[in-house]
Amino acid sequence: MTNSLEDLARADVILLTGTNTIENHPVIAQMIKTAVLSGGTKLIVVDPRDISMARYAAVYLRPRPGTDVAWLNGMARLILAEGLADEKFIESRTEDFEELKRAVDAYTPELVQKITGIPHADLKKAARLYASAPSAAIYYAMGITQHTTGTDNVKAVANLAMLTGNIGRQGTGVNPLRGQNNVQGACDMGALPNVFPGYQPVSDDGARRKFEKAWGVKLPGEPGLTVLEMMNAAARGDIRAMYIVGENPVLTDPDSSHVVEALEKLDLLIVQDIFLTETAKLADVVLPGVASVEKEGTFTNTERLVQRSRKAVEPPGETRSDMDIVIDLSNRIGYKQSYSGPDKVMEEMASLTPSYAGISFGRLARGGIRWPCPDKKHRGTRILHAKEFTRGKGRFHPVEYIEPAELPDREYPFILTTGRMLYHYHTGSMTRRSRALAEYISDGWAEINPRDAKRLGIREGAPIRLSSRRGSVETKAKLSARSPEGVVFMSFHFAEQAVNRLTNPAMDKDGKIPEFKISAVKIDPVSST
Repeated sequence: MTNSLEDLARADVILLTGTNTIENHPVIAQMIKTAVLSGGTKLIVVDPRDISMARYAAVYLRPRPGTDVAWLNGMARLILAEGLADEKFIESRTEDFEELKRAVDAYTPELVQKITGIPHADLKKAARLYASAPSAAIYYAMGITQHTTGTDNVKAVANLAMLTGNIGRQGTGVNPLRGQNNVQGACDMGALPNVFPGYQPVSDDGARRKFEKAWGVKLPGEPGLTVLEMMNAAARGDIRAMYIVGENPVLTDPDSSHVVEALEKLDLLIVQDIFLTETAKLADVVLPGVASVEKEGTFTNTERLVQRSRKAVEPPGETRSDMDIVIDLSNRIGYKQSYSGPDKVMEEMASLTPSYAGISFGRLARGGIRWPCPDKKHRGTRILHAKEFTRGKGRFHPVEYIEPAELPDREYPFILTTGRMLYHYHTGSMTRRSRALAEYISDGWAEINPRDAKRLGIREGAPIRLSSRRGSVETKAKLSARSPEGVVFMSFHFAEQAVNRLTNPAMDKDGKIPEFKISAVKIDPVSST
């Protein structure tokens, strides 16, 4: 996030897209609702599903799934046509503006409505509200990114913020809502195939030499593989062993039957986790880790806030912290490590990662710090890009609308989209072990528009089968107008209805993110006899 969460209340307008915030980020949702109900903030919601946050919106746009670039470019064109662009900001802080103007000029209101289904008047109202606000912020999540055009979607969001000068100030910004409590921290520490900690490219000779000297090894200059690329390589036999820590790809990866086949082809599968997940059940070796409250460490959350996590209870049985397991394993296979505790790991992080240079366990004992924090006297950074962008000037990236990789046809006439529900989390490896949550919601369903259900002869709660080109699952029908006609929604929390057997593994060419949000499926009633 470019801005802090406390800054949210200073926005005159919030544009919320690709995020079912009330169910996926309920704490942040409460902050948004409070800002809106206080009367100081107007809300624009853009989502194909009729999510609960739309009840608080001054403007609600309901585009067809997978058409985000079209409506974002259409908004940019309207803002330019009505003279609402921030010319001073564009001139002093950006480049390649003329290229953007030429690209968005084709996205007339008529074309945007044809592609997205958004009425011209509604799009104009949203564009005027966002661009006219003294301070406007964009918040988005995986509804924007989990597409074959996910990178283009994010670029179009950034274009809109720069076009209106809504970046680098209070109440503005481009603010992705991270899906898990430390996914930001994991990325910061180099848990990506193309960068070292602090997003220092592995292809950068200077960065590589720095880490080679610190770690005493020779490091490759070519990026590694993403998760899906690893699974494909395992299926081909190019990867023979895999070590999975705190991840359950049997339920989270698309085309999960292919994932199972890939994992079963490995000569060795090691899984390190706190519970025996569906992935761990396939492992040759399971290394039992401990939960966050059973160890010391840090979390870096969605607003770049690094916080201490303190041990509250003793871990059960023979479980060990992830750090201790990794160090022990490393020493046994010949690479010696001797960190005395997580505070020493943090010291090394600070010494190699410029954005974390001023952060230490001692400072974090007094409260969280937002990176970048370049030295021990720095208080951390609440707002990014206040005076200039990391590269100097911000670059506009013209993008064109491209159809999703798989659209409905006569055989598979529905769009399947996936997400979460409020009462469970991710693959349910933790929440489904909660008796209270399991009693409240014990299994999943497929959310179908009542008009579609009527045509198919499907009643509320009836057993149904969803099928795609990759597999099928059986579940029950939940009739709701929250999903538009032609769209069916399922969560991925329930192994018994493993929806990712159906989803499309087609990837964004740049970000390598799978297109979880759009797969073509058919729906069939299942006889109860």
